[in-house]
Amino acid sequence: MTTTLIPVIVGVAGLIIGAALTYFIAFSGARSKAKRILQEAEAQGEVMKKNKLLEVKEKFINKKAELEKEVAARSQKLQQAESRMKQRELQLNQQQSDNQRRRNEIDAIKANLDSQLQIVNDKKTELESLQAQERERLEAIGGLSADEAREQLVESLKEEAKTQAASYINEIMDDAKMTANKEAKRIVIQSIQRVATETAIENSVTVFHIDSDELKGRIIGREGRNIRALEAATGVEIVVDDTPEAIVISAFDPVRREIARLALHQLVTDGRIHPARIEEVVAKVKKQIEEEIIETGKRTTIDLGIHGLHPDLIRIIGKMKYRSSYGQNLLQHARETANLCAVMASELGLNPKKAKRAGLLHDIGKVPDEENELPHALYGMKLAEKYKEKPDICNAIGAHHDEVEMETLLAPIVQVCDAISGARPGARREIVEAYMKRLNDLEQLAMSYPGVVKTYAIQAGRELRVIVGADKIDDKTTETLSADIAKKIQDEMTYPGQVKITVIRETRAVSYAR
Repeated sequence: MTTTLIPVIVGVAGLIIGAALTYFIAFSGARSKAKRILQEAEAQGEVMKKNKLLEVKEKFINKKAELEKEVAARSQKLQQAESRMKQRELQLNQQQSDNQRRRNEIDAIKANLDSQLQIVNDKKTELESLQAQERERLEAIGGLSADEAREQLVESLKEEAKTQAASYINEIMDDAKMTANKEAKRIVIQSIQRVATETAIENSVTVFHIDSDELKGRIIGREGRNIRALEAATGVEIVVDDTPEAIVISAFDPVRREIARLALHQLVTDGRIHPARIEEVVAKVKKQIEEEIIETGKRTTIDLGIHGLHPDLIRIIGKMKYRSSYGQNLLQHARETANLCAVMASELGLNPKKAKRAGLLHDIGKVPDEENELPHALYGMKLAEKYKEKPDICNAIGAHHDEVEMETLLAPIVQVCDAISGARPGARREIVEAYMKRLNDLEQLAMSYPGVVKTYAIQAGRELRVIVGADKIDDKTTETLSADIAKKIQDEMTYPGQVKITVIRETRAVSYAR
């Protein structure tokens, strides 16, 4: 059995040995292959290492070049800054040397001035002592103290200064008149030339013409009942006298006179004249006149291009047609003033529509519906405020006769244009007694001044000539006298337009040959 197992054992051992040899051979091949792969990997690693080193070296070289360039630029800037600093240092050194030189010069000048000031002080002390000695000598010679002489000198200087000031003022006033008056006259004349208006003179009576005197008895009626009914219905006085073919209607109210005239015309035309018919016709005419008043107000505002007025203001404007002021029709005066205001406002660069509105409304206080004690300018301003007119319009209405203070440029324009419309030739009619009294007051006012010999009011009171004595007033005083008289006339008198005051001083030498 042992013999039998030996070959088996030998065979198994051979197999084991063969397997071991095979494994050893395979292990040796794998080891050599692994060794070869490792060598290849090491070779590749060396190549990669070299490449990376080359890249790093290249980046280092580039970075080094950039840094060197930046360092060079900074070095250049530093060199430039250093050169500028050197130049600045040189300039500062130069300025310092110049300052030192100037300081030395100033010190020398100061020392010189100190010495001269000392000399001046010495001279001043010496001069004061000489002045004191001279003053004492002059006081002893003239018999006047220094204070008295000073007062006399001051008085003489005052008189001389007054004379020079009066001359200077006259020069300024003449220059202002040459410029301002010229421009003002141009504007006023141009405004007047551009406005054409009618001249209307009205009285407090109206003459009603009839075809024959037989109608007078019918108008009077039995026992005067017709004329009494007519007077009671219209509020006028009807005068039936010996005047041929005429009846006089007398009343201070032009509206009443117009109502009576139209009523008489309708009654005479119809032929039926009795109290009942008279009342019917008068009522109809009153309604007709009221409608005509409103229509006149509307037509006036449309003609002037004024819009947005309160209906009551339009009615008041229409009533102006039947009112007069110093013989001048009030509506015509208001229209003329409105046009003048518009032209003057345009010349001065202001709003012409506002100026025209203020000019039309400036006299609405003259046609009140109820009696009042206010001046017509103030009452007109209250009416304008009541009917929501703008403040500048209200102020222009109230200030056109200086009852209130002027607040806008519209107010003086309205005042001037109102004066132009009222003062132009033929616009208004004065009572002869009032006219003569005004001229006499002008002459007497000028005669109240000392040195005035004669006075003459000429050109319908537009110029006052004053003759002064040559031995009482000198040439300089005549200028002051003219201004004083003008101011007193302006403050104390009422007159249309302006008054020119001419003071005349002449010297006459009279001799006789015998």
